[in-house]
Amino acid sequence: MNLLHNAFKFTHSHTQVSLNAYAVGERILIDVKDQCGGLPPSSTEKMFTPFTQHSHDRTGMGLGLSIARKSVEADGGTLSVRDVPGTGCIFTIDLPRYSLR
Repeated sequence: MNLLHNAFKFTHSHTQVSLNAYAVGERILIDVKDQCGGLPPSSTEKMFTPFTQHSHDRTGMGLGLSIARKSVEADGGTLSVRDVPGTGCIFTIDLPRYSLR
């Protein structure tokens, strides 16, 4: 939820946010792609630091991405971000795949 909220908050008007879920081997990947315009240089890992905000929009507390990463890690996964310069970001949740029996 925090990833989607963040994506909708920072995506430019009249563009879109997309969510894509897929399996790769023994992993489940979920991508949240926004169109925020891209990230400042060397800010990708700093985004996950609690109480950190890198935008002019300071309506939150700077906890959403930190909470999202800790939640994913608690389930044995990782949360990462890739910058697409001039376009936006792709946040990827990578979780272990479990079979239901």
